[in-house]
Amino acid sequence: MLTKRDLLKASVALGGLSLLLGRPERAAAQMVDQLQIFVPAAPGGGWDQTARTMEQVLKAEKLIGSAQITNVPGAGGAVGLPQFINQWRGRPNALMVGGLVMVGALIANKSPVKITQTVPIARLTGEFEVLVVPADSPLKTAKDFAAALKTDPKKVSVAGGSAGGTDHILLGMIGKALGVAPRDLTYVAYAGGGPALAAILGGHVTAGISGFGEFGEQIKAGKLRALAISAGERQPDIDVPTLKEEGIDVELFNWRGVFAPPGISAAQRESLIALIEKMANSNAWKEELRKRDWTPILLTGDAYAKFIENENERVTSVLKDLGLAS
Repeated sequence: MLTKRDLLKASVALGGLSLLLGRPERAAAQMVDQLQIFVPAAPGGGWDQTARTMEQVLKAEKLIGSAQITNVPGAGGAVGLPQFINQWRGRPNALMVGGLVMVGALIANKSPVKITQTVPIARLTGEFEVLVVPADSPLKTAKDFAAALKTDPKKVSVAGGSAGGTDHILLGMIGKALGVAPRDLTYVAYAGGGPALAAILGGHVTAGISGFGEFGEQIKAGKLRALAISAGERQPDIDVPTLKEEGIDVELFNWRGVFAPPGISAAQRESLIALIEKMANSNAWKEELRKRDWTPILLTGDAYAKFIENENERVTSVLKDLGLAS
């Protein structure tokens, strides 16, 4: 039997629904009063920049009233993800920013939780990697690098970010494509792009791998020589061949995307997808991508969920080859 309280709830819900239906532009945008964004990394990094750019654009486009960003850093997302899965469960207005680095970090750290336990909403941006050497290196092309690696991989040291991260994964893929056992590769892991850059410029390593934006200024200044990029095709305004052009059949994007916590309904998932699609198609978002040199690679819903499954399998395979996963 319905109580007065039940009838009052139903009346309020119907009133809210009629209000929403009476505003088609709001219904299409799936506007929320406050969006809660979970960033499993420290402020200032790529995921945090993505979250704060999202906040800026969503507010400018009047798709949200406000946003609250929560940073929980550690181990490439392996520290924050359990909190998002367990403590943020069922929140319909919450999103977590993550990406390829998290996939690798969870596997490498043998995390008890998996990224597949979240609800994939949208892949947003991608950044290709670049293989570089010091300007005075005898290695002039990626073909030279490949030849040296095949001759004696132990003598070709490559600097990059954390072990099991995107840079390490790319080197493993390059080694595998060239017939070099990934476990024979000499990878030197650094805490960030700054220390890795210093090691490359100081001649402490043979080469380096990172996102193009990390080394872009040094390449322009002539201090680093870019041998190849990991994109599938040549990029506008960047006179650097792809790995594939150089005979190394490898393509990799350091992608970033957003996920909802488990426990939300199908309707709530669709609302979040619609919200992000509206943002991604806005001129304000496109302008931010242009300013930040982020490549748009929007993929949503079921297609994104399938992509996540495939990435998990691909990265697991590479990390097993590198001896970082069992």
